[in-house]
Amino acid sequence: MAGTMVEFQANGHRTSGYLALPPAGRGPALVVIQEWWGLVPHITDLCDRFAAEGFVALAPDLYHGKRTTSPDEAGKLFMALDIARASQEIRGAATHLLAHPAAASRRAGVLGFCMGGQLALHAAMEHPDVIGCAVDFYGVHPNVTIDPARLTVPVLAHFGEHDRSVPVAEARALVARCREAGCAIEAHVYDAGHAFFNDTRPQAYDAAAARLAWTRTLAFLRTHLPVTP
Repeated sequence: MAGTMVEFQANGHRTSGYLALPPAGRGPALVVIQEWWGLVPHITDLCDRFAAEGFVALAPDLYHGKRTTSPDEAGKLFMALDIARASQEIRGAATHLLAHPAAASRRAGVLGFCMGGQLALHAAMEHPDVIGCAVDFYGVHPNVTIDPARLTVPVLAHFGEHDRSVPVAEARALVARCREAGCAIEAHVYDAGHAFFNDTRPQAYDAAAARLAWTRTLAFLRTHLPVTP
């Protein structure tokens, strides 16, 4: 069942996102955060996939209607993103989900890819009152700093051994810092490059890595977002 665009409040202003509901009617709340391309069909399709697995999934439109297939334009949108505003919109998405009658978890999960992966960690760090766990797919953004000591919710991280945007040495160093700080982090490195989960980009997509990451992600979310009565 396809989702729909909805509006919600975020720090005093209205914004929008794509909401997909599970066939069963109720499920854990999950915020899905876009890559640098914007709220493109790949992201809305993922919300539909998560809904089919029983989640109430909402992807906030952090670029407010702008989307692109051009790497140059994506880079401009990526660098122009107001991180503080994006953080509040992710919080607003989580709050909106938790108030939805279909939501059946006490807190929301947050999951993102590339830029969205870094924003997922940042949101988990900033808003643990509404976010109960985070999934980071090869997260990167030069204007977002992660303080492992403030990551108090469980984290699942997926990285590519051959990722030139997130060098694997940097990824492993982040995981080590998180563990030293006491963060409950589960991390996996795949024989793949950046954006290996994006099946709309044949030059980057790795089917085997994506399938395994999907299975691990569902298991993680189901463990850390238990359904409430």
